Amino acid sequence: MGYLAKGQKWVARHGRWWAFGMIPALITLAGYAVALFFLVGWSEDVAAWATPFADHWASFWQDLLRTTLAALVFVGGLLLSVLTFTAVTLLVGQPFYEELCEKVDETEGGAPTPPDVPLWRELVVAARDSLFVLVRAGGFGVLLFAAGFVPVVGQTVVPVLGFLVSGFFLTLELTSVGLQRRGVEQRERLRLLRGRLGLAFGFGVPLVLAFLVPLVTVVAMPGAVAGATLLARDLVPVEEEPEADGEPEEGDGETPDTAEVPDLPEYGAQRPVAGNPYTDGAGGGAGAAYTGDAYASNPYDANPYASAPRGSGPYAADPYAGAPRPAESNPYRDA
Repeated sequence: MGYLAKGQKWVARHGRWWAFGMIPALITLAGYAVALFFLVGWSEDVAAWATPFADHWASFWQDLLRTTLAALVFVGGLLLSVLTFTAVTLLVGQPFYEELCEKVDETEGGAPTPPDVPLWRELVVAARDSLFVLVRAGGFGVLLFAAGFVPVVGQTVVPVLGFLVSGFFLTLELTSVGLQRRGVEQRERLRLLRGRLGLAFGFGVPLVLAFLVPLVTVVAMPGAVAGATLLARDLVPVEEEPEADGEPEEGDGETPDTAEVPDLPEYGAQRPVAGNPYTDGAGGGAGAAYTGDAYASNPYDANPYASAPRGSGPYAADPYAGAPRPAESNPYRDA
């Protein structure tokens, strides 16, 4: 009941969409009004055709039986129209209600990305889903119609069950647009609503009672679609993807300029760990503790010939310095 009221409040705040959503309901209502008008005229003929055995009964009992049967035929047609009205309206108004659902999602936030399918494909899927609901609802209708002939039960329990069944399938039909936008298949929708029967009954049964009045159907249909969209949003919520600030970056998001650099010891302050067999510790043994720098003194730093007198040393004098030069001239040297 809460989602139904929220949907009516939404269309009350958005009057243009309320008028927009009534167009398919008005078209469907006109068609059903014509069909029910002919059904009233034909119901007595149908009752007489179905009860040939009562032709020789007394007029009182014959009229009572056939009038009761004609009334049941009309009530059955009315119940069928209630069950199929939403399906036919949604089929006729698929483009209208798609826009309405999209607007509700936009105003409430968290709008899903609808499947990218052409309009004709959406109409085919909507017709298939409506036929699926109609077959199931028709099966329940036949069972309830047969149970209506049971004394006491048929006049007390069966009508209540009829409204509950109608409310459930009406909720299934109305939520189909919003759930289809979220990629939920028909059988999955049925499973979701089975798990929330109280929610489905609370939304659909008041609508079934309201839709018994034709004008209320037309007026309340846009709000019902909006409320069903709000219900679908809670059944299958859409998770919003977080918006990224700026361009994505590699790693953990830190740039080379802002990335934290680990603290490393300065060059020259690095020392081998204790127990290094190559340290120059006291005793010089393997595993001795580090006590100094093995390269503090370099044996090649000093030049042993730096202080030697000039002209001394085995190679200081040239033994050929005073040798006579050859008489012939060298053309490459004298040139």
